[in-house]
Amino acid sequence: MATSTEDLTPERDDLTTNGVSPQASHRPLLGPPRKLAPHIAVYLFVIIPPLAVLAAIPMLWGWGLSWADLIQAVIWFTITTLGVTIGFHRYFTHSAFKTRRWLRITLAVVGSLSVQGPVLNWVSDHRRHHAFSDREGDPHSPWLFGTSPWALVRGFFHAHMGWILNRDRTNTRRFAPDLLADKDMRVVSKLFGLLTAATLLLPTLIGGLVTWSWWGALTAFFWAGVVRIAFGHHIAWSTNSVCHLFGKRPFNSRDKSTNYWPLAIPTMGEAWHNYHHADPTSARHGALRGQIDISAWLIRMMEKAGWVWDVRWPTPQRIARLTVAA
Repeated sequence: MATSTEDLTPERDDLTTNGVSPQASHRPLLGPPRKLAPHIAVYLFVIIPPLAVLAAIPMLWGWGLSWADLIQAVIWFTITTLGVTIGFHRYFTHSAFKTRRWLRITLAVVGSLSVQGPVLNWVSDHRRHHAFSDREGDPHSPWLFGTSPWALVRGFFHAHMGWILNRDRTNTRRFAPDLLADKDMRVVSKLFGLLTAATLLLPTLIGGLVTWSWWGALTAFFWAGVVRIAFGHHIAWSTNSVCHLFGKRPFNSRDKSTNYWPLAIPTMGEAWHNYHHADPTSARHGALRGQIDISAWLIRMMEKAGWVWDVRWPTPQRIARLTVAA
Protein backbone atom coordinates (compact mmCIF):
# COMPACT_ATOMS: atom_id res chain seq x y z
CA MET A 1 0.00 0.00 0.00
CA ALA A 2 1.63 3.24 -1.10
CA THR A 3 1.80 5.92 1.55
CA SER A 4 2.65 9.59 1.22
CA THR A 5 4.29 11.69 3.93
CA GLU A 6 1.02 13.55 4.33
CA ASP A 7 -0.82 10.30 5.04
CA LEU A 8 1.52 9.61 7.94
CA THR A 9 0.87 12.89 9.71
CA PRO A 10 -1.50 12.48 12.66
CA GLU A 11 -4.41 14.86 12.99
CA ARG A 12 -3.65 17.82 15.22
CA ASP A 13 -6.13 16.72 17.89
CA ASP A 14 -4.10 13.55 18.46
CA LEU A 15 -0.92 15.54 18.86
CA THR A 16 -2.25 18.10 21.29
CA THR A 17 -4.27 15.79 23.53
CA ASN A 18 -1.66 13.05 24.00
CA GLY A 19 1.31 15.06 25.22
CA VAL A 20 2.99 15.13 21.80
CA SER A 21 4.08 18.45 20.36
CA PRO A 22 3.10 19.31 16.75
CA GLN A 23 6.81 19.52 15.87
CA ALA A 24 7.20 15.83 16.72
CA SER A 25 5.01 14.89 13.73
CA HIS A 26 7.99 15.45 11.43
CA ARG A 27 9.93 12.64 13.07
CA PRO A 28 9.69 9.14 11.54
CA LEU A 29 7.09 6.69 12.80
CA LEU A 30 9.60 3.98 13.66
CA GLY A 31 12.66 4.03 15.86
CA PRO A 32 15.63 1.63 15.65
CA PRO A 33 14.49 -1.98 15.14
CA ARG A 34 14.28 -4.18 18.21
CA LYS A 35 17.62 -5.87 19.00
CA LEU A 36 17.83 -9.63 18.49
CA ALA A 37 17.92 -10.67 22.17
CA PRO A 38 14.82 -8.64 23.19
CA HIS A 39 13.11 -9.82 19.99
CA ILE A 40 13.71 -13.46 20.95
CA ALA A 41 12.38 -12.68 24.43
CA VAL A 42 9.19 -11.29 22.89
CA TYR A 43 8.69 -14.53 20.96
CA LEU A 44 9.22 -16.58 24.12
CA PHE A 45 6.70 -14.54 26.12
CA VAL A 46 4.12 -14.63 23.34
CA ILE A 47 4.45 -18.33 22.47
CA ILE A 48 5.32 -20.13 25.73
CA PRO A 49 2.40 -18.91 27.93
CA PRO A 50 -0.33 -20.10 25.50
CA LEU A 51 1.44 -23.46 25.29
CA ALA A 52 1.46 -23.53 29.07
CA VAL A 53 -2.29 -22.91 29.07
CA LEU A 54 -2.79 -25.91 26.77
CA ALA A 55 -0.60 -27.98 29.05
CA ALA A 56 -2.75 -26.83 31.97
CA ILE A 57 -5.88 -28.53 30.67
CA PRO A 58 -5.03 -32.01 32.02
CA MET A 59 -3.90 -30.40 35.27
CA LEU A 60 -7.46 -29.25 35.88
CA TRP A 61 -8.61 -32.84 36.23
CA GLY A 62 -8.21 -33.38 39.92
CA TRP A 63 -4.67 -32.20 40.62
CA GLY A 64 -2.24 -29.32 40.15
CA LEU A 65 -4.70 -26.50 40.93
CA SER A 66 -5.76 -25.23 44.34
CA TRP A 67 -7.97 -22.44 45.63
CA ALA A 68 -4.80 -20.62 46.68
CA ASP A 69 -3.56 -20.70 43.07
CA LEU A 70 -6.90 -19.53 41.69
CA ILE A 71 -7.29 -16.68 44.19
CA GLN A 72 -3.71 -15.54 43.57
CA ALA A 73 -4.19 -15.63 39.80
CA VAL A 74 -7.39 -13.54 39.99
CA ILE A 75 -5.83 -10.97 42.32
CA TRP A 76 -2.65 -10.61 40.26
CA PHE A 77 -4.66 -10.40 37.02
CA THR A 78 -6.98 -7.75 38.41
CA ILE A 79 -4.24 -5.55 39.88
CA THR A 80 -1.86 -5.72 36.91
CA THR A 81 -4.65 -5.25 34.36
CA LEU A 82 -5.85 -2.13 36.21
CA GLY A 83 -2.25 -0.93 36.19
CA VAL A 84 -2.46 -1.00 32.39
CA THR A 85 -6.01 0.28 31.89
CA ILE A 86 -5.81 3.10 34.44
CA GLY A 87 -2.07 3.77 34.36
CA PHE A 88 -0.58 2.98 30.96
CA HIS A 89 -3.76 3.78 29.04
CA ARG A 90 -6.03 6.39 30.59
CA TYR A 91 -3.33 8.27 32.51
CA PHE A 92 0.00 8.05 30.70
CA THR A 93 -1.33 7.81 27.14
CA HIS A 94 -4.36 10.09 27.31
CA SER A 95 -3.92 12.27 30.43
CA ALA A 96 -7.47 11.55 31.62
CA PHE A 97 -6.59 12.84 35.10
CA LYS A 98 -3.77 14.32 37.15
CA THR A 99 -2.06 12.74 40.12
CA ARG A 100 0.90 12.90 42.46
CA ARG A 101 4.35 11.47 41.82
CA TRP A 102 3.98 8.45 44.15
CA LEU A 103 0.83 7.26 42.38
CA ARG A 104 2.34 8.01 38.97
CA ILE A 105 5.30 5.74 39.75
CA THR A 106 3.03 3.09 41.30
CA LEU A 107 0.83 2.95 38.19
CA ALA A 108 3.89 2.58 35.96
CA VAL A 109 5.31 -0.24 38.09
CA VAL A 110 2.02 -2.12 38.48
CA GLY A 111 1.26 -1.80 34.75
CA SER A 112 4.71 -3.18 33.96
CA LEU A 113 3.92 -6.29 36.02
CA SER A 114 1.42 -7.27 33.30
CA VAL A 115 4.42 -7.90 31.00
CA GLN A 116 2.88 -5.96 28.11
CA GLY A 117 6.10 -4.03 27.55
CA PRO A 118 7.91 -1.07 29.13
CA VAL A 119 5.71 1.96 29.79
CA LEU A 120 7.58 4.12 27.23
CA ASN A 121 7.01 1.58 24.45
CA TRP A 122 3.41 0.83 25.42
CA VAL A 123 2.42 4.49 25.41
CA SER A 124 4.25 5.17 22.13
CA ASP A 125 2.48 2.28 20.39
CA HIS A 126 -0.93 3.31 21.67
CA ARG A 127 -0.58 6.98 20.78
CA ARG A 128 0.50 5.92 17.30
CA HIS A 129 -2.56 3.65 17.12
CA HIS A 130 -4.85 6.59 17.86
CA ALA A 131 -3.04 8.90 15.46
CA PHE A 132 -3.52 6.50 12.52
CA SER A 133 -6.34 4.25 13.72
CA ASP A 134 -7.31 1.74 11.02
CA ARG A 135 -5.13 3.57 8.47
CA GLU A 136 -1.62 3.08 7.18
CA GLY A 137 0.65 3.73 10.15
CA ASP A 138 -1.57 2.01 12.72
CA PRO A 139 0.63 -0.68 14.35
CA HIS A 140 -2.23 -3.14 14.89
CA SER A 141 -5.29 -2.53 12.75
CA PRO A 142 -7.15 -5.65 11.53
CA TRP A 143 -8.16 -3.74 8.38
CA LEU A 144 -4.69 -3.14 6.91
CA PHE A 145 -4.82 -6.02 4.42
CA GLY A 146 -8.24 -5.44 2.89
CA THR A 147 -11.81 -6.55 3.45
CA SER A 148 -11.94 -10.03 1.88
CA PRO A 149 -12.51 -12.97 4.25
CA TRP A 150 -8.86 -14.07 4.04
CA ALA A 151 -7.62 -10.48 4.43
CA LEU A 152 -9.67 -10.12 7.62
CA VAL A 153 -8.41 -13.44 8.99
CA ARG A 154 -4.88 -12.24 8.33
CA GLY A 155 -5.75 -8.85 9.78
CA PHE A 156 -7.24 -10.37 12.93
CA PHE A 157 -4.05 -12.32 13.64
CA HIS A 158 -1.93 -9.25 12.91
CA ALA A 159 -4.01 -7.03 15.21
CA HIS A 160 -4.22 -9.59 17.98
CA MET A 161 -0.59 -10.66 18.26
CA GLY A 162 1.18 -10.69 14.89
CA TRP A 163 2.26 -7.06 15.16
CA ILE A 164 4.17 -7.86 18.36
CA LEU A 165 6.28 -10.49 16.60
CA ASN A 166 7.89 -8.13 14.10
CA ARG A 167 10.97 -6.12 14.97
CA ASP A 168 9.47 -2.69 14.30
CA ARG A 169 9.44 -0.28 17.21
CA THR A 170 7.44 2.92 17.40
CA ASN A 171 9.56 6.07 17.60
CA THR A 172 9.31 7.04 21.26
CA ARG A 173 10.86 10.45 20.63
CA ARG A 174 7.98 11.26 18.34
CA PHE A 175 5.09 9.76 20.29
CA ALA A 176 6.13 9.97 23.95
CA PRO A 177 8.56 12.88 24.39
CA ASP A 178 6.78 13.86 27.62
CA LEU A 179 7.54 10.49 29.21
CA LEU A 180 11.09 10.45 27.85
CA ALA A 181 11.62 13.74 29.69
CA ASP A 182 10.42 12.12 32.94
CA LYS A 183 13.31 10.50 34.82
CA ASP A 184 10.97 8.27 36.83
CA MET A 185 9.42 6.81 33.69
CA ARG A 186 12.81 6.21 32.11
CA VAL A 187 13.92 4.31 35.21
CA VAL A 188 10.74 2.20 35.37
CA SER A 189 11.10 1.34 31.67
CA LYS A 190 14.71 0.26 32.18
CA LEU A 191 13.63 -1.96 35.08
CA PHE A 192 11.14 -3.86 32.90
CA GLY A 193 13.24 -7.05 32.93
CA LEU A 194 13.47 -7.00 36.73
CA LEU A 195 9.73 -6.31 37.04
CA THR A 196 9.02 -9.24 34.70
CA ALA A 197 11.02 -11.51 36.98
CA ALA A 198 9.18 -10.10 40.00
CA THR A 199 5.72 -10.74 38.54
CA LEU A 200 6.66 -14.42 38.13
CA LEU A 201 8.62 -14.95 41.32
CA LEU A 202 6.39 -13.13 43.81
CA PRO A 203 3.35 -15.41 43.21
CA THR A 204 5.75 -18.37 43.47
CA LEU A 205 7.04 -17.16 46.83
CA ILE A 206 3.53 -16.51 48.15
CA GLY A 207 2.33 -19.91 46.96
CA GLY A 208 5.23 -21.63 48.69
CA LEU A 209 4.66 -19.77 51.95
CA VAL A 210 0.89 -20.34 51.95
CA THR A 211 1.21 -24.09 51.36
CA TRP A 212 4.65 -24.44 52.94
CA SER A 213 5.67 -26.72 50.09
CA TRP A 214 7.72 -26.69 46.88
CA TRP A 215 4.72 -28.09 45.02
CA GLY A 216 2.60 -25.14 46.13
CA ALA A 217 5.33 -22.79 44.90
CA LEU A 218 5.47 -24.57 41.53
CA THR A 219 1.71 -24.54 40.94
CA ALA A 220 1.53 -20.87 41.97
CA PHE A 221 4.31 -20.05 39.49
CA PHE A 222 2.35 -21.83 36.78
CA TRP A 223 -1.19 -20.55 37.46
CA ALA A 224 -0.67 -17.15 39.11
CA GLY A 225 2.44 -16.44 37.04
CA VAL A 226 2.62 -17.94 33.55
CA VAL A 227 -1.07 -18.68 32.91
CA ARG A 228 -2.22 -15.38 34.41
CA ILE A 229 0.17 -13.44 32.17
CA ALA A 230 -0.98 -15.36 29.09
CA PHE A 231 -4.64 -14.72 29.88
CA GLY A 232 -3.90 -11.04 30.50
CA HIS A 233 -2.10 -10.73 27.18
CA HIS A 234 -4.96 -12.13 25.15
CA ILE A 235 -7.56 -10.06 26.98
CA ALA A 236 -5.53 -6.91 26.28
CA TRP A 237 -4.86 -7.85 22.65
CA SER A 238 -8.58 -8.47 22.11
CA THR A 239 -9.23 -4.73 22.20
CA ASN A 240 -6.95 -4.39 19.16
CA SER A 241 -8.54 -7.25 17.24
CA VAL A 242 -12.07 -8.04 18.44
CA CYS A 243 -12.96 -4.43 19.27
CA HIS A 244 -12.13 -3.25 15.75
CA LEU A 245 -14.07 -6.03 13.99
CA PHE A 246 -17.09 -7.11 16.06
CA GLY A 247 -19.66 -5.22 18.08
CA LYS A 248 -21.61 -1.97 17.81
CA ARG A 249 -20.60 1.56 16.84
CA PRO A 250 -23.04 3.93 18.58
CA PHE A 251 -20.58 6.84 18.58
CA ASN A 252 -18.92 8.84 15.84
CA SER A 253 -15.23 8.00 15.44
CA ARG A 254 -12.79 8.22 12.54
CA ASP A 255 -12.17 4.47 12.52
CA LYS A 256 -13.84 1.08 12.89
CA SER A 257 -13.60 0.78 16.66
CA THR A 258 -16.53 -0.98 18.35
CA ASN A 259 -18.17 -1.56 21.72
CA TYR A 260 -18.12 -5.29 22.51
CA TRP A 261 -19.94 -5.92 25.78
CA PRO A 262 -18.83 -9.56 26.46
CA LEU A 263 -15.30 -8.27 27.08
CA ALA A 264 -16.32 -5.37 29.34
CA ILE A 265 -15.52 -7.09 32.65
CA PRO A 266 -12.25 -8.92 31.81
CA THR A 267 -10.87 -5.80 30.09
CA MET A 268 -11.89 -3.65 33.08
CA GLY A 269 -13.99 -1.43 30.81
CA GLU A 270 -11.66 -1.17 27.82
CA ALA A 271 -14.08 -3.05 25.56
CA TRP A 272 -16.28 0.05 25.31
CA HIS A 273 -13.76 0.86 22.64
CA ASN A 274 -15.95 2.84 20.27
CA TYR A 275 -16.66 5.52 22.86
CA HIS A 276 -12.98 5.59 23.77
CA HIS A 277 -12.02 6.35 20.18
CA ALA A 278 -14.76 8.95 19.93
CA ASP A 279 -13.56 10.64 23.14
CA PRO A 280 -9.96 9.44 23.79
CA THR A 281 -9.19 11.57 26.86
CA SER A 282 -12.30 10.50 28.77
CA ALA A 283 -11.62 8.71 32.06
CA ARG A 284 -14.72 6.60 31.50
CA HIS A 285 -15.17 4.39 28.45
CA GLY A 286 -18.49 2.84 29.44
CA ALA A 287 -20.28 6.13 28.99
CA LEU A 288 -23.86 4.88 28.87
CA ARG A 289 -26.10 3.65 31.67
CA GLY A 290 -25.48 0.00 32.54
CA GLN A 291 -22.05 -0.18 30.86
CA ILE A 292 -19.65 -1.74 33.38
CA ASP A 293 -16.33 0.10 33.54
CA ILE A 294 -14.31 -1.14 36.52
CA SER A 295 -11.36 1.15 35.69
CA ALA A 296 -13.61 4.22 35.81
CA TRP A 297 -15.09 3.09 39.12
CA LEU A 298 -11.61 2.90 40.65
CA ILE A 299 -10.65 6.29 39.22
CA ARG A 300 -13.79 7.72 40.83
CA MET A 301 -12.78 6.20 44.18
CA MET A 302 -9.27 7.66 43.87
CA GLU A 303 -10.79 11.03 43.01
CA LYS A 304 -12.94 10.96 46.16
CA ALA A 305 -9.86 10.03 48.18
CA GLY A 306 -8.01 13.03 46.77
CA TRP A 307 -5.40 10.91 45.00
CA VAL A 308 -6.36 12.15 41.51
CA TRP A 309 -7.95 15.35 40.28
CA ASP A 310 -8.96 17.22 37.11
CA VAL A 311 -10.57 13.98 35.95
CA ARG A 312 -12.05 14.20 32.47
CA TRP A 313 -15.51 12.71 32.93
CA PRO A 314 -17.87 12.62 29.95
CA THR A 315 -20.80 15.00 30.23
CA PRO A 316 -24.32 14.24 28.95
CA GLN A 317 -23.88 17.01 26.39
CA ARG A 318 -20.63 15.51 25.08
CA ILE A 319 -22.09 12.03 24.90
CA ALA A 320 -25.09 13.35 22.97
CA ARG A 321 -22.85 15.23 20.55
CA LEU A 322 -20.76 12.13 19.86
CA THR A 323 -23.74 9.77 19.45
CA VAL A 324 -24.48 8.58 15.93
CA ALA A 325 -27.70 10.11 14.65
CA ALA A 326 -30.58 7.65 14.40
